[in-house]
Amino acid sequence: MKFRFLMCPPDYFGVEYSINPWMTGNLGNIDPERAKKQWQSLFGSLSNFAEIELLRPLPHLPDMVFTANAGLVREDAFIPSHFKHPERRQEETHFRKWFLMKGYRLADFTGPVRFEGEGDALFQPGNNLLWMGYGFRTDLQSCNLLKKMFPFRIITLQLVDPRFYHLDTRFYPLPGTSVMLAPAKGRVMYYPGAFSEDSLQSIEEYFPARDRIEINEEDAIHFACNAIAIENNLILNHVSPALKIRLQTLGYRVILNPVDEFLKAGGSNKCLALSLTSN
Repeated sequence: MKFRFLMCPPDYFGVEYSINPWMTGNLGNIDPERAKKQWQSLFGSLSNFAEIELLRPLPHLPDMVFTANAGLVREDAFIPSHFKHPERRQEETHFRKWFLMKGYRLADFTGPVRFEGEGDALFQPGNNLLWMGYGFRTDLQSCNLLKKMFPFRIITLQLVDPRFYHLDTRFYPLPGTSVMLAPAKGRVMYYPGAFSEDSLQSIEEYFPARDRIEINEEDAIHFACNAIAIENNLILNHVSPALKIRLQTLGYRVILNPVDEFLKAGGSNKCLALSLTSN
């Protein structure tokens, strides 16, 4: 399988407003050169395993660098985001234009609905299953609309901790590895404390205990779940010794790529790259 991602250079990245708890207290507190080096490090790591498409950054759109929030890609279709906060809505037009220019079919929602792309919608690798988070940025209604548009199965998860306002900050569906017998349903790395009880039950019903990697709060607040997996290569901002051992035991190659400048805006490695590869 050929892996492809969309990234946007951080030429205009900064914390210019506050729309999540991580931004509070960090207005104007970004080191631009350090952010560029961290982004370039991620670009280099991803380039070892995948093809990278680049979107031209634009002034006055500091969060455009977080391309994972642009929408969701499924084969030749692009499902564009409808951002909750007005500060990010200007990005929508530019993302749509890029995908149309590249020949994608636009599969848009009708009516007012909030949906923030791969921030809240993650495919389970190798399965026709989409995990969707709702409660802060994405409406439950968008889940129902997606079910009518596409034939894949959707499992919804209610998000309850505002620090982890997107699903991809607390939950990451993992592919199997060749080191150990790959589970038919895949694996998951997640922070249990950020989900409702019903949602935890949904996760536990789908994954047996051996395939659930529960992380602690230390790893969670450093966005360990906001990772990127390409086959058995796993790129993370942070990993505790215990989590690293668990992942390596399961056959994952742990690649640390610190992006703490972007954490000040509430994003990490996964937020910086939108997958253009369907299962």
